[in-house]
Amino acid sequence: MPSDLDQALLLYFDGQEQDKPSTQEEPHKPLNFVKETLSIFPSQPMDGETTPTPKASTSALPIAGSSRRSPAPAAADGRTLAVGKTSKAAFKREGGGGGGSAMAASASSELEGPKTPDPKTLRRLAQNREAARKSRLRKKAYIQQLETGRIRLAHLEQEIQFTRAQGAFCGAGILSPDTALFNLEYERWQEAHQQVISRLRAAVEEHRPDGELQPHVDEAMSHYGVLMAHKARLVGADPLHLLSGLWKGAVEQCFLWIGGFRPSELIKVVVRHVEPLTEQQLAAVYSAQQAARQEEDALDGGLQALLRSLSDVVSSSDAPSSSQQTPPVMYHHHHPPAAAAAMAAASFMGQYGSYSNLQLAMDKLANLAIFLRQADEVRMRTLHALRRMLTVRQAARCFVAVDDYFGRLRALALFWTTTRPHPAAG
Repeated sequence: MPSDLDQALLLYFDGQEQDKPSTQEEPHKPLNFVKETLSIFPSQPMDGETTPTPKASTSALPIAGSSRRSPAPAAADGRTLAVGKTSKAAFKREGGGGGGSAMAASASSELEGPKTPDPKTLRRLAQNREAARKSRLRKKAYIQQLETGRIRLAHLEQEIQFTRAQGAFCGAGILSPDTALFNLEYERWQEAHQQVISRLRAAVEEHRPDGELQPHVDEAMSHYGVLMAHKARLVGADPLHLLSGLWKGAVEQCFLWIGGFRPSELIKVVVRHVEPLTEQQLAAVYSAQQAARQEEDALDGGLQALLRSLSDVVSSSDAPSSSQQTPPVMYHHHHPPAAAAAMAAASFMGQYGSYSNLQLAMDKLANLAIFLRQADEVRMRTLHALRRMLTVRQAARCFVAVDDYFGRLRALALFWTTTRPHPAAG
């Protein structure tokens, strides 16, 4: 260390002052003495050479005041290194020791492993996870609610457009709430029915066994019952809307029979797609077709008789004289429903008869609901009869063929509306 070196140098210079003659006789002795003195402290040799240390020289220079010797670097030319370099090396050694202690502490902490959280932390983490799960569920429900509202709004916009387009066929130019609700329910039923038939069609095309086809056939059969339930809710409120067929496409209205399809024609369509049939099945199909035609003829006769009776009531000859007649009341589609109804009643009684005739005509119109209910019953009986006389696979092809038939009618109406030539203006 620097203190030991200083003591050695002081001893050297004291000896030089006391023995100057010997120094003059031996000019190279001080240099050799310094080398011998420095060789007391072990150090790495310069340029790969080791400086020999004579035993006599080491014994001749006692160093007092320190029993611990630290290495001191020596230069190749015999000069000592600066004290600053020695202190810098010591500082580096101290820094290296601190880094080693930090690395040792880190390694020991890794060996110890992760600490087990206390019950309070675990409970807080569980509460956070539960709160996040509930938040995700609320977000999903909110998104579904928005999507449902968007679909409902789109249906309402379609209803408004449909109402405006069909305003000429509605007396006051507006639809009742029950009628508008039925139109919306019918649109939804069509969308759901497309999904039902799509699943049934996929099962048929994949040649699923009868056990897997049976649930799809039952689902399609029950879905027609859902439509009949929608119609039954409207038939008492507005039978004219069902009878007119305004809730169906233009081409479908051409084949409409008392608010729906004609059962005998449906049997004819189905038979073409479920062949080959056994003789027993052919006999059952022929019997069901004849029974459907008989019921259709009976309902047609009763409906025609009702319409003739209604015509007689409207054209009754007990109308008041011309002097007692009131001028016709003009009403428009922008009038409220109650005001429009009062104006229509006043117009009817003023031009065509008394209040009794008006009440009788209203009763005749209400009787239309009876024919609509009976016609829907005939339609459902025909579908159930087809389901019983056919096998599961044939019944599946039957419902697919029925959906394809009505789908082509709707496509034909759309194609006619979009591609027909329009007459030139003027």
